[in-house]
Amino acid sequence: MLRLDRWLVTLGTGSRSEVQKLIRKGGVKVNGAIVTDPGKQVDERTAQLTVQGAAVDGRLVRHVMLHKPAGLLTAARDKKQPTVMDLLPDVYGAIGCMPVGRLDKDTTGLLLLTTDGEMNHRLLAPGRHVDKTYRATVDGALGQEHIAAFAAGMHIPADGKEPAFDALPAELTLEAPDVAVLTIREGKFHQVKRMFRAVGREVVQLHRLSFGALTLPDDLPEGSWRELTEDEIAALYRDAHLEVVRKPD
Repeated sequence: MLRLDRWLVTLGTGSRSEVQKLIRKGGVKVNGAIVTDPGKQVDERTAQLTVQGAAVDGRLVRHVMLHKPAGLLTAARDKKQPTVMDLLPDVYGAIGCMPVGRLDKDTTGLLLLTTDGEMNHRLLAPGRHVDKTYRATVDGALGQEHIAAFAAGMHIPADGKEPAFDALPAELTLEAPDVAVLTIREGKFHQVKRMFRAVGREVVQLHRLSFGALTLPDDLPEGSWRELTEDEIAALYRDAHLEVVRKPD
């Protein structure tokens, strides 16, 4: 249960004083009935919300799959550069829908965003070993020796401000002499690029194909997004070893 005015503020409808004024003037309906008390307790999971005659999606828990294009930062906001949040309606930022992990500015592909902070944390926790699969185009031919090096795990030397680390074994398959599909089970900063660099190759293009149970669908164009289906949400919660918080009947 949530105060009506707090619900509207969280949805980005306005400041607290603005929404309180709106409610008192009769501009808000809950389940078809005008409510003039800003402090009225409502069940935001089930209540139908209308603001100034327009139906408003009042859900505060949302999970989004986005096909990230190159050129956007994976960040909630940035004063100088566009971010992935610029592709979503403002309400997603207002309710705290945040990227799960990050893709580099020049990396494309599947990006998950969620309002569930606990799921976000668990999917990124090193001990969870959630699979992430990428297609990488590199600046030279790859062979069996590279497949073996990734499969064995490797030491990644320090790179600028980034410390050295030992990468877990990873699965590398070749689609072309200079194109490979790589599955890793951790997510260090610039990890994929640094792993290829450790075997003498530079990544030219990088595209994420999957994250845990999610696979980027062919019918989701670059720059587009959609909310996850119930089955996709359930699979992600299993990846995170959490129970799905379901909408009451």
